[in-house]
Amino acid sequence: MRELLSTTAERAICYLEDLGTRSVAPSIDAVARLASLDIPLSNEPTSPESILQQLDELGSPATMAMAGPRFFGFVIGGSLPAALAASWLITAWDQNSGLYNVTPATAALEQIALGWLLDVLKLPPESGGAFVTGATVANFTALAAARHAALAKAGWNVEADGLFGAPPITVIVGAEVHPTVLKALGMLGLGRSRVVTVPVDSQGCMRLDALPPMTGSTIVCVQAGNVNTGAFDPFQQICERAHDVGAWVHVDGAFGLWAAAAPSRAYLVEGIEGADSWATDAHKWLNVPYDSGVAFVRDPDALRAAMAITADYLPTVSEYRNPADYTPELSRRARGVEVWAALRSLGRIGLSDLIERTCRYARRFAEALTSAGYHVLNEVVLNQVLVSFGTPEITKRVIDDIQADGTCWCGSTLWQGHTAMRISVVCWATTDADVERSIEAILRIAAKYKGPVKK
Repeated sequence: MRELLSTTAERAICYLEDLGTRSVAPSIDAVARLASLDIPLSNEPTSPESILQQLDELGSPATMAMAGPRFFGFVIGGSLPAALAASWLITAWDQNSGLYNVTPATAALEQIALGWLLDVLKLPPESGGAFVTGATVANFTALAAARHAALAKAGWNVEADGLFGAPPITVIVGAEVHPTVLKALGMLGLGRSRVVTVPVDSQGCMRLDALPPMTGSTIVCVQAGNVNTGAFDPFQQICERAHDVGAWVHVDGAFGLWAAAAPSRAYLVEGIEGADSWATDAHKWLNVPYDSGVAFVRDPDALRAAMAITADYLPTVSEYRNPADYTPELSRRARGVEVWAALRSLGRIGLSDLIERTCRYARRFAEALTSAGYHVLNEVVLNQVLVSFGTPEITKRVIDDIQADGTCWCGSTLWQGHTAMRISVVCWATTDADVERSIEAILRIAAKYKGPVKK
């Protein structure tokens, strides 16, 4: 085993060291070679060494360089060295981290990490939390607590009695709500289509003047970081209106919640601490390995009521927190340890610098593209840049060529009627040189389709 794992580590190191020079997108030939893996399952065992060699020689070249410094297609960070190393170690530990009495090390580390997260994100310290797979399940988990609280006020035990015959719950969302919130609502039985949709402004923010009346059985889903523009809903005013009538406010902050940790961006989340629950991703701006999401709920009892599990064979009695009481899963990996390692390695200053630096890179992209005569569609308040290169057809062709070129990788989107390229800057490994190299490639490719400048 020692030789195998040493070889594995060496192959992984070589892969990571190559990310800065290779094409961001895999070649057509590399993807085609994956077909050679599609063989019937053999009757006899295969050596681990042979399996590893196949994975590396066929799989590695066919990967997208998402862990590298010039992948801007989605809000995807690489893995910080400390977080990656912690991931390797906890995989070796192989702890099923649901119960403190069984896995005290990972349960304790996750509890510490939750406290640190509440601190750096400036959320109420009494809040409960859960480490889950990503923002989809983080939204699901927090909204399950919201559902519990709303129906408990009406005298209904939804965990015991389900939704058949339950009092109705009204859910309010913005017109540019992220689809993962709607998916979570669907899984919770609250419906993707039963929501009340509030119009948004030119940046995708929920309009206060269009906010409908609310009651104690209302859940309002607001957004920290629009997936296209990076914009933020008006949290303080919405929380005040909602809490005047006893409604619940949930924040989808998959990446925008991290603005709280950066002094120059903290104004964007002003009033967000007044909400009742929050969802975010650690595999985005905190740059820990996939998959890693976090749900926070101000009332930990509501979260526990929605998620707790008991069984005769489980040693659930403990004076310490059992992670399984706060998550949808009983069996789960100790993803919170990677969060602990990332925060421990960065410290407050390092985390702030990571966010400030990537926001600065986004502004640099916007300035360069604007100076070259292209239309940046959004106010670049965070790490998101939307740019149009002309007609929808031209913009699509530019994006296709940029992706094929391999210098960097940016995605496409359709936002408020505009076809645009979306640049998302979030990786810890991105440098000024990476940004300038990417700008040069984007402008070089876009120039092929640029007509005469109109005077």
